[in-house]
Amino acid sequence: MIHGRAGGLIAIVSYLLTIPTGVNVALAEDFYRWVQYTSGGIEARAAVEGAGCPVATIDGAAATMTMRASPGDNYPVAICVAPIPPGAKSVAIADHPLALPKAHPNRIVIVGDTGCRLKGQQIQACNDMSEWPFRLGADMVSDFKPDLVLHVGDFHYRETACPLGNYGCAGAPYGDTWDVWKADFFSPGETLLNAAPWIFVRGNHEECERGGKGWARALDPYPFDASSGVSGCLGPARPFNVNIGELTIEVMDVSTADEQVNEAQASWFRDQFAAAKDIAGPVWQAFHRPIWAIDAPAESRHRGDNRTLAAAARDSTPGNVQAFISGHHHTFEAMSYVQDLPLQIVSGHGGDDLSPFAPRIVVGNEVNGVTVKAGIARPRVFGFSMIERAPDDDSGLEWTLTGYDTHGRPIGRCRLHGRALDCDN
Repeated sequence: MIHGRAGGLIAIVSYLLTIPTGVNVALAEDFYRWVQYTSGGIEARAAVEGAGCPVATIDGAAATMTMRASPGDNYPVAICVAPIPPGAKSVAIADHPLALPKAHPNRIVIVGDTGCRLKGQQIQACNDMSEWPFRLGADMVSDFKPDLVLHVGDFHYRETACPLGNYGCAGAPYGDTWDVWKADFFSPGETLLNAAPWIFVRGNHEECERGGKGWARALDPYPFDASSGVSGCLGPARPFNVNIGELTIEVMDVSTADEQVNEAQASWFRDQFAAAKDIAGPVWQAFHRPIWAIDAPAESRHRGDNRTLAAAARDSTPGNVQAFISGHHHTFEAMSYVQDLPLQIVSGHGGDDLSPFAPRIVVGNEVNGVTVKAGIARPRVFGFSMIERAPDDDSGLEWTLTGYDTHGRPIGRCRLHGRALDCDN
């Protein structure tokens, strides 16, 4: 018989060898897990250090996680997936339970533009929570117990090195690497990542030339193919739909849409906007770059709306589309229009440097030939948004939108009825 430390070590090794499948995530430095909507249904996903996948259980029965993306250059983690069948009551990864979708989510959080900007002379203090408060906001949102989280894009912002001697960002990683994705999103957002299922929208910072590798590996709602594009970075992708009971969220990839009119792109997007007519019931279209929003003074060439998307959507969007939900502008805004168009919600105030010129008054402004009829704007405040279903509403048309700061204090509220807004100003 072997006693002492040697005996204990042999006992531990013997125990580990009895694990039937998967990696021992308790020994892994990196282990993140979440539930997300994808083009093929609902998936449980995990990012785990090493080359193996953890063990999953669905309704108490073992479920195999398959390798979505194996470790590669600058990405020492495996991304593993397991489809979640409709009606599943419980799902866990390595004994960690996951939040499952609800058929009728009543509390939907919108967050966007959450990473910390390091790009040339644009330097944000990533080490100062008052200057980059994404973790604070994410933890606060978790306390709100949302049923669903919609991230409207731009996770990855650390593109260049922190300047020597700048203690605000000292030690920050940069580039399209796992260390950056972990620092910008997975680590500060971990509590919220576990609090509810997610819908992920691709932003322009997830283009292939920026943070596209990490996006393609971990969050892209489409299958990963390492042989395609830049390390599997595909796009722009076709839309996919998420039914949330009486209402459908159509998720669109407009990450590469030119700000000024690109007619070839507009033609491609025009078909996507128009195709929503085949969706039964009311629709919200979620995409990163907003349309007919306001992020700059009237005399600016880039007032804020995306003119390629405006050219595509103006005469093509069917009447069942009630709202566009976006980020990209680092502010909180909601607008309806004199013209019969979907209302626009902008919730891009999640952590990156706030828009310096976004207005406080949007009503009456004209943007690319469209006039704002009603709305609200709360610039230069970090935070998130919440859309809550009206009690007893069975139409999918009645909601309340509330903007919050990162401490959970309301900064503005609007009542939504289809394409109409009634806001507290």
